[in-house]
Amino acid sequence: MSVDRLLTTVLQLYQDVHDDARTEQIYGTTTALLTSLSNPLNVSLLTSQLLTAPAIWGRRDGMRACFRIISIYNTAAIHVRRNEVENAKNMGPRAGGGLGSDAWTAAVLKGADDQSGRWQHLLVFSGVLMGMESGNRHSLSRGMRATVERAVVTAANLAIRNRAPEPPAPSGPVSLALNYAFPMLSESARAGLDCDALVPVATRAMLGGDGLQDGLFLATIDLDVRQAEQKFMWADNSPSYLHLQQLEQRPLIAGLGPLSRLLAHAVQHARDSGVVLQLQDDLLAFTERLLQHWQANKLSELEQSEEEIFLAPETLKSTWPALWQVLKKVMYAVVAVLQAVVARSLIDRNLKQYTMAPAVAAKTLHALRNLYFISSRNGSDAFQVYTFTYLTSLDTLVRYGPACASFLREINPALSSSSPGSIPAHPLHRTLDLFYLNVSEHLPLNLPPSECDALIIQPATTYLNHPSGGALSPRMLELFEAAHSAVLSVLSCPHNAPLAVDIVPFYAETLFASFPAHISPRQFRLAFKTVMQILSPPFPPSASHPHLAETLLEMVRFRVSDDPSVGRAPLPLPPSPGPSLLPNATTPVPQQAELVSEQSTLVLTLIDSLPFLQLAIFEEWMTLAACAVHEIADRALREVAQRRFWDVLANGEMDVERAAIGLAWWGTGGGREAVLFGVPIMLRGRVRQPERGEKEGEGEGGAYLMSGAIHPGGAVVESKL
Repeated sequence: MSVDRLLTTVLQLYQDVHDDARTEQIYGTTTALLTSLSNPLNVSLLTSQLLTAPAIWGRRDGMRACFRIISIYNTAAIHVRRNEVENAKNMGPRAGGGLGSDAWTAAVLKGADDQSGRWQHLLVFSGVLMGMESGNRHSLSRGMRATVERAVVTAANLAIRNRAPEPPAPSGPVSLALNYAFPMLSESARAGLDCDALVPVATRAMLGGDGLQDGLFLATIDLDVRQAEQKFMWADNSPSYLHLQQLEQRPLIAGLGPLSRLLAHAVQHARDSGVVLQLQDDLLAFTERLLQHWQANKLSELEQSEEEIFLAPETLKSTWPALWQVLKKVMYAVVAVLQAVVARSLIDRNLKQYTMAPAVAAKTLHALRNLYFISSRNGSDAFQVYTFTYLTSLDTLVRYGPACASFLREINPALSSSSPGSIPAHPLHRTLDLFYLNVSEHLPLNLPPSECDALIIQPATTYLNHPSGGALSPRMLELFEAAHSAVLSVLSCPHNAPLAVDIVPFYAETLFASFPAHISPRQFRLAFKTVMQILSPPFPPSASHPHLAETLLEMVRFRVSDDPSVGRAPLPLPPSPGPSLLPNATTPVPQQAELVSEQSTLVLTLIDSLPFLQLAIFEEWMTLAACAVHEIADRALREVAQRRFWDVLANGEMDVERAAIGLAWWGTGGGREAVLFGVPIMLRGRVRQPERGEKEGEGEGGAYLMSGAIHPGGAVVESKL
């Protein structure tokens, strides 16, 4: 059949609605005609008729038809360019219709006339731009490419602007077309987009019926979950799973990453701050619904560590990983858009005002909390965009004390629990508690002591009081560590000194009870070191309760001497897994590169505390720590403590005054011999080993002296320590 007759046949077929097979034939024939027509007027005619054809738009295929239009012009453009290149090389029969890329593109643009909608034009223009310019093809001349880019931007703006009484353009097709065209637009072309109108359109496309369907795909899963032989089964032929697979194949969901980048660009360049705030509200509402749907699901009752026990093998292998893959994609897209909102709030004069900034930060954190059942799984939150969004929101919120207190009250687990003060039984609630504790760690600086106690210490105490017997699940271990971090952050604030004095004894007992079963050696050392720093100058508790720090050291010293492993080679503890407590601590974190035992960890804890002690007890505790080193029976573990002792003295952890005392103690006060060889040193008021040349009990010149005694010559004799 000749090309002209085929064109006439296709134009006739356009006028009626057909079945699927005939419709597919129409799509294929249209693509072939676009590449083989030699008359530009026929190319324009075919485009014009295609955009109004009942055979395409009367079927109500929705996004599928839009995707096929983009695909037709993308494929046709690729073939036109290929034919142009082949015709330039060969002298034989001409391939295709013989039109060059620029001429063909101009004919297509002319076919997008007033008979069809602007959003339909956008589909065609995006397909042409993709086919001609994607993949570094550079098929168009500079002028024609600029013309196509302007056509894309103009069609998009006319489609997304509300032009009453005309009905608004469907958000899905507009966003789909821009999703494909946006990466190829130049900066000058992108600057022409009406971002104020684009933000709500792209938001509806992402969250609405053409996109994530307001999270309803998650609500239907519970209906298909069956329980048999104490295992949950979600079959791969269930309606909810088939719907999930269909959802993944939708163009906007398949391109959710590029769509989130398009929306982030619109957020950053919108002139009206109001559309940005509305977007944030829409994202917050979406994440709330997503969390509610997941909470209503039976599968949310499983901790990750229990999945292999309570999930059927088929579910664990197929449907379960597929669900989390979709949920992670959703989380990444939402966080990418939230990151743009947070970044804009730092520079937008309307959003960074003191009346707006804490509200924007709080809403962002609420949205991240709603997504935490996804982001806390397998370290899914460990990417730069999430970190920026989370920490920047915290940095903003922490500047406003009332806003911090209000936010913590809104998500306080005790307020939503039927039994305050107890660990919730539902795994999802424990996950939300983990988010609460991680957030509260950053907020005590501008909270009054009463609020710190009620909103941070009390919720954290719930997990610190967890029975010490038995191993903790990975989630409970995270909660336990987060509770420690939250308490230490409260104690580290100078204005919480009265609170610190009351809490430190309880907290110290908790540390000792938790080690080594629930706290690794490295974490124990860092936590105790932080407590010692809080109780030492210049912190207020060192003045009001000067003996509290030494009391805690005595507790450690007692446990070193009372350790049942003294006298035999102790079993080394396993290396510390995971991050330590207080990941944002400014003090050097002791690294556990060597093996340690429970006893040697306690000795290392004494050594770690030395730089913070008051001067009155500093030298004495260096001597006691040196004695403790030689209570470690195992030589290899003892050498670890000796190296750490030297490291504390030499690596700059001490201030100038303590470093000078430590140097004298090491060089002339017997410290070197005490640390390396176990040679005892006499403490003030206690008997010391006589120096070389002295008789036991003799002072200088053979007289029996004590510190402060009057020498026969009349001088006051000081101790030689």
